[in-house]
Amino acid sequence: MNDRGFTLTMQAVRRQLAALPNQFYQVRLIHSLTRLPLPGRRLWTEAEVLGRQTIGFLRAYNCQGYDVYLHPDGWDQNTGYILVDLDCADDGVIERMRCNGHHPCLVVETSPSHLQAWIRVSHSHLEPFLATAVAKRLARLYGGDPGSADWRHLGRLAGFTNQKPIRRTDCGYAPWVKILHAGGGVAPNGPTVVESVWRTWQPDVSAPPDGWPATASLHQNSIPAAEAQAIYQLCARKWRIAQRFLPVDWSRVDLWVARYLLLQGMQAGQVKEVLQLGSPQFPRNHGDPLDYLRRTVARAAFSPLGGPV
Repeated sequence: MNDRGFTLTMQAVRRQLAALPNQFYQVRLIHSLTRLPLPGRRLWTEAEVLGRQTIGFLRAYNCQGYDVYLHPDGWDQNTGYILVDLDCADDGVIERMRCNGHHPCLVVETSPSHLQAWIRVSHSHLEPFLATAVAKRLARLYGGDPGSADWRHLGRLAGFTNQKPIRRTDCGYAPWVKILHAGGGVAPNGPTVVESVWRTWQPDVSAPPDGWPATASLHQNSIPAAEAQAIYQLCARKWRIAQRFLPVDWSRVDLWVARYLLLQGMQAGQVKEVLQLGSPQFPRNHGDPLDYLRRTVARAAFSPLGGPV
């Protein structure tokens, strides 16, 4: 295929993926007028995204009015990449990021004066609530769009056109999405931002709350339902969950309780029992409750800042 446009798109996509290395990517096509996504969702490897048939498929739908978006996918966690959507960026915003140690690994111009900066803040995956809080802090710091500050917000894929009618040029053309900078690596102060945000969210685990069971009770083979419920409720009351969060994300609280119990020396099996018997309205909307418990306790065994608890 001797098509210069195709070649330029391929080169831009390859540069973007190189700046956002990851095992899987979510690619979405969303219509610029209806805002409806093209049906079907799957994850793509780098090789699959860069396949000639894939690039041709995306280009064809882009010409039909669909915008092309991409996100490094970590299933139900953030992969360490935070998107800052600089909808009306000033000339010095990227330099301010660098001066503050928040070096973007990728800067994309979605249309003239409209930028998207990807900042890698962690080598390891982050919990959704933590990544969202980091995204909101960075958005406030650099004047980003707060509506785009969440743990898995899609960013535009370079090498395609921005089909939004409001972004058309004076001649009526759709502007190209261009890469202004492509580097890589974790920002020097990225982990510092994560740690700072984490400390504002982390419950106080300095000492067990009043009424905490004796050590021997924590290590018995099975925990009675009433005691499991009491342990969970003691944690929730001590951390003032109902007062601090509205509505309460009980999955997040489950993770905190599990991490706290492991720090107290409780075995994984007992921790699962506390969550199963004490978490409000469990299993809520979990399709596989047992798998949810297993994954929650496995995550709790590691600090979000790296290393086992």
